[in-house]
Amino acid sequence: MIDLEEDDGLESTAAPEHEVRSAVVHGDWHGWRLDKVLVAMAPEFSRSHLQGLIDQGLVVLDGAAAALASRKVKAGQSVRVELRPTAESLAFRAERLLLQVVFEDEHVLVVDKPVGLVVHPAPGHWSGTLLNGLLAHHPASVQLPRAGIVHRLDKDTSGLMMVGKTLQAVTSLSRAIASREVQRLYMALVHGVMPPGVRAVDARVGRDPASRTRMAVHPAGRPARTDVQTLASAQGCTAVHCRLHTGRTHQIRVHLAHIGHPLVGDRLYGGAVEFGLERQALHAWKLAFAHPIHGKPLEFVRLPPEDLAKAWQAIAPGIATGDLPSP
Repeated sequence: MIDLEEDDGLESTAAPEHEVRSAVVHGDWHGWRLDKVLVAMAPEFSRSHLQGLIDQGLVVLDGAAAALASRKVKAGQSVRVELRPTAESLAFRAERLLLQVVFEDEHVLVVDKPVGLVVHPAPGHWSGTLLNGLLAHHPASVQLPRAGIVHRLDKDTSGLMMVGKTLQAVTSLSRAIASREVQRLYMALVHGVMPPGVRAVDARVGRDPASRTRMAVHPAGRPARTDVQTLASAQGCTAVHCRLHTGRTHQIRVHLAHIGHPLVGDRLYGGAVEFGLERQALHAWKLAFAHPIHGKPLEFVRLPPEDLAKAWQAIAPGIATGDLPSP
């Protein structure tokens, strides 16, 4: 295991560049809202972003910070705005992160993603993501699609992920995932007592028509299959082993909720908090694939974080991650 940095803080490797623009309100702008004037001065930015600059005190009208985007301006007034980049424009930047590197060579990287780490920049998480950390660890990844990331884990799902370090490796790994040649195994705790054996959940997954923040089993969704194997049950919950055949967003979470066994702690899909778990009880414990260049078989196993490990032992005492059978 390699720590990229000595500390676990975040530090941007580049400071954003700020531009200041000034203008005098002319007759055509007289009576306009301030934010509309800013759009005319800086049309490359959205009105909502410019309104945010007003809220930050970065817009000055006649020498005083403007407070309201709706304020009407008058001919002859001076407007000064400090233009700062949008969060989106800063997202694809290198940041030093503490990453748990399980394996690395010149073509491929395997990391153990912790709970709470977002994989890709997105609204609300434009920095401090795995992508930002990869850009700092391997600067050449700036030339790769998504910095070499070929599959995802949800923010609060822990475990193993593989990353390509060259375009050839990214292409090969992506094709291997598409052709179901990559073994991705998860351990999970679900509500309810599941019968013994392996159950294949083959149900299309797509965006929930009733909520844009959720996915759902839906006839218009994309094909998705998850194999679920019962390992042990206790206290009204079951320890299971899941194998992904496809990789749809929230697939395991949606499929388990669909069959009436939502993940412990997964409040988005109906799972109540149990055993002190404040997040979904899901960990990607095993990853196996052929090396993208020379084809040598690679296999990695990682134990779950302490919170899930403790809850797991309450349901399946004596069944260690390494003992889990493959379905």
